[in-house]
Amino acid sequence: MNEMVDSVRGLVASLIEAMPEPVLVVDESVRLVAANGPARGLFPHLRLGAPLASTLRAVDLHDAIARVMASGLAEDVSWLDRVPVERLFQVHVAGFQSIDSRFVALNLHDATETRRLEKMRVDFVANASHELRTPLASVLGFIETLQGPARADPVARDRFLGIMLEQARRMARLVDDLLSLSRIEQSLHLQPRAAVDLVPLAQQVLDALTHMARENRVHLEISAAPAVVRGDRDELLRVAENLIENAIKYSAPEPGEPERTVRVEIGARDGFGFMAVRDEGPGIAPQNIPRLTERFYRVDVGQSRAKGGTGLGLALVKHILARHRGRLGIESTLGRGATFTAFAPLHESAK
Repeated sequence: MNEMVDSVRGLVASLIEAMPEPVLVVDESVRLVAANGPARGLFPHLRLGAPLASTLRAVDLHDAIARVMASGLAEDVSWLDRVPVERLFQVHVAGFQSIDSRFVALNLHDATETRRLEKMRVDFVANASHELRTPLASVLGFIETLQGPARADPVARDRFLGIMLEQARRMARLVDDLLSLSRIEQSLHLQPRAAVDLVPLAQQVLDALTHMARENRVHLEISAAPAVVRGDRDELLRVAENLIENAIKYSAPEPGEPERTVRVEIGARDGFGFMAVRDEGPGIAPQNIPRLTERFYRVDVGQSRAKGGTGLGLALVKHILARHRGRLGIESTLGRGATFTAFAPLHESAK
């Protein structure tokens, strides 16, 4: 009889070994009978013959095993494993029987990424709605005022129209960034192949932002060495615009303070062309740096909105560079400014 039991367990072990997802099998005493390769990789401390509770301390999971063992009806249960990192599993718990023994199989599906993407989608919709709701409410309020109490007041009308124009531009910037982000994400798997010279590209952006820099009492400097990268010129132009414009906005001195400088350095190293934008602003706290490229994340919400930011600029930069198989480097010390460096692979002609 023992030989038959061992044969059944050997067959079960062989069958589940062919399955791509982690599968565990326990007997009536909830001792581990079999575990396939993916399960052993997921839980390296599993021991055949040992109580499952000694490895997986999941009350909901053990309750489901008990119910399935008693009723014979399969169940689906969620299990949140918090050690060593938080992971969510959808577990299909089903019983089966040999000649004289009953077993329960647990098929584990890792739903961590699905949950993360769903949370990201929900947060994105909520943030986008919030960002649009404020300027939209402002515009609607001023329209109602112009139709009512301020109908015959030319001074109020001119002031309100100016504010409405600014709020409409804010919404337009947000929609433009959202559409750009969506377009980049859709083509993330397609790496651009054209040759793009970063030096004239950066110079074009600096020329376009000269007036803005002068208004903010910021001096622009550039030092450049040849750097021809593989990419899409319009997208890399967007990267340069975002980084240099941010540097100008956030390094603008307060009244009475001396003029500050934004330095742009172009060059190449280790197979990548780079554009480093250094400012003399207040700097960024270390805990904020990893989150700067998140959508709608702002270190200072009020300051960002006052300067016309949408909260999507650095997220857009990150996605564009990811499509180019490059990356964004961020270095900063509080009180000593920040450096944002965009890297993109060199074009074959420049290697």
